Amino acid sequence: MSATNTAHTRSASTAKQGWASGLTAFAAVMLLLLGLLNLFRGIMAVAEDEVFVTTPNYIFEFDLTSWGWIHLILGAVAVLLSAGLFRMATWARVAGVAIASLVVIANFLSLPYFPIWSVVMIAISGFIIWALCVVRPDDRLGA
Repeated sequence: MSATNTAHTRSASTAKQGWASGLTAFAAVMLLLLGLLNLFRGIMAVAEDEVFVTTPNYIFEFDLTSWGWIHLILGAVAVLLSAGLFRMATWARVAGVAIASLVVIANFLSLPYFPIWSVVMIAISGFIIWALCVVRPDDRLGA
């Protein structure tokens, strides 16, 4: 009876580790993708403002070059954090949730400039936040 319980516990622990590793890898890949897309968006906004739609009388109106730099910086940080997520570092999970949250806020505030793209980026960020929050440290460590 004890051998069966031990085998079942070990199997359940291995399954939890698999899910935790898979979700962390998913979040790392998505954060890398999100970072690269934000980098490209930032470069487009800094290099050539004509790519974006301008909206008069928007309360959060910034110069498009400013929005470009914001997205460029968020993208660079996201790419760097994805490297930490591939190593399954706890600090990278916490920082990943923080940067994905900032990307949500930045894309919400820049909705009038590029509406469909902003909604897509908000959705991707939501998946990243979810994937990083559902993994518990005890699942990852196999305890």
